Amino acid sequence: MTDTVISSATKEVVIGFDRPFCVIGERINPTGRKLLAAEMAAGDYSRVKSDTIAQVEAGAHMLDVNAGIPMADEPRILAETIKLVQSLTDVPLSIDSSIVAALEAGLAAYKGKPLLNSVTGEEERLEVILPLVKKYDCAVIAISNDETGISEDPDVRFEVAKKIVNRAADYGIHYSNIVVDPLVMPIGALGQAGQSAFKLIRRLHDELKVNTSCGASNISFGLPNRHGLNQAFLAMAIGAGMTSAIMNPLHAEEMTGVMGADTLMGHDAHCAAWIKKFREPAPEGDAAGARGRRERSGRRGGGGGAAPASTEGASA
Repeated sequence: MTDTVISSATKEVVIGFDRPFCVIGERINPTGRKLLAAEMAAGDYSRVKSDTIAQVEAGAHMLDVNAGIPMADEPRILAETIKLVQSLTDVPLSIDSSIVAALEAGLAAYKGKPLLNSVTGEEERLEVILPLVKKYDCAVIAISNDETGISEDPDVRFEVAKKIVNRAADYGIHYSNIVVDPLVMPIGALGQAGQSAFKLIRRLHDELKVNTSCGASNISFGLPNRHGLNQAFLAMAIGAGMTSAIMNPLHAEEMTGVMGADTLMGHDAHCAAWIKKFREPAPEGDAAGARGRRERSGRRGGGGGAAPASTEGASA
């Protein structure tokens, strides 16, 4: 079974086949967030701070950090953001950029073993990103597209992923440090997008034996009730073998889907996480007092000593 180990200076997270699903918080990303982009460009990281804390409190196991702001000094901003986030939380980070200089600045600033986001099957990208992965001994997200673009055929995307894994091996990078993004398409535009994703995830799991990730909300783009659809997709993708996703942990529906799938897949030992999250709270006030009096009365009526554990169920 494949384990991908990611760490901060003090905390380790393992993405793996027999592990609980890894939720990678997506909120520290100025793409599509004009206010956050303007603030980060001006050196105001107050929203980054609040997003960091909120995502960790909501259950994110890792955080994705992106500083893609047009006309800004992305390497500097990304490095500053990484240092700030690491001062606020010990969860490991995914360093996210399309600019090589920014990725290297982020890697140099990071304490621990990060997840680099990302490399594609394009030759030019492979030749610059894989040496960084080797140099900094990190893991990397491999996106299954190349110079020909994004194929609708999951078998073509599998071959691109296979190419990346093989090229990484040429650099001495073990496949356990490759986390493949199968590129989930919008189901509203491509009716087979769900089936294609699940087929590809299974092949990546069974044949390449690599861990997988994706931008989970892509599946529901353009459709109503996106959270409900994302929840169903995440549960089914986990069933197919997907092991992580970049997603918004502040959405309760999606997090419930992840927790339910973990429980049903046997990745939540003794259903402990599910019970802790959803167990009804102990009664308070008059209700608690009345319950206590009933329990004490039942023990006295049982002839002394504690009543057998099965008494209540047998008499029901």
